Amino acid sequence: MVSLLDRMARTQCCRIVTLEDPIEYRLSHGKSLVSQREIGRHLDSFEAGLRDALREDPDVIFVGEMRDRESARWVLTAAETGHLVFSTLHTRDARGTVTRLLDMFPANQQDEIANQLSLGLAYVLCQKLVPRADGLGRVVAMEVLNNNYAVQNLIRVGKVEQLYSRLQTKTRDLATERMISMEQSLARLTAEGTVAPAEAVKWANHPQKFESVLRHLGG
Repeated sequence: MVSLLDRMARTQCCRIVTLEDPIEYRLSHGKSLVSQREIGRHLDSFEAGLRDALREDPDVIFVGEMRDRESARWVLTAAETGHLVFSTLHTRDARGTVTRLLDMFPANQQDEIANQLSLGLAYVLCQKLVPRADGLGRVVAMEVLNNNYAVQNLIRVGKVEQLYSRLQTKTRDLATERMISMEQSLARLTAEGTVAPAEAVKWANHPQKFESVLRHLGG
């Protein structure tokens, strides 16, 4: 996440506000104006920080973590008002991320939040750092969910369980696709020899699907 923000700061002219607990990396301004604020030091809470940030006309907002209902609501509101918002959640996959967000809210609000999320979401990126086969550190395996029209509709009508099939099939390099499941990512790394098969299957969310994809790739 910080790497993305750092690249934006170095290559684009924009106003970036980060809300973190704690600040782990110092960002340089580059071509941008960057304000990093720490919960407990500069701010009382993520919600207070978001309220203040929205008054400063930022282009990009980074919220370290959506921990509860209020921080999630403010993140969705910021995205809905045209800001580019980055945030994190501790979940195992893209489908779990959407489910976790919706489950933060009571049942009588979930339809409203699902509609808000379907309109404000751009991408869900899920990352796992997997040990390399050569023992030289780790390599990232990434699941990518692109919130295209079909995904928006699935979120809006509450058919989150069908998101995985979109990840598996919408993989072409087109603006409306560019998705990949964790199993496909791990299978590619295995087929390239970057990750050992026995290691990759331990990190797969669906081991049988991983093995099926790997066979298809000739691994």
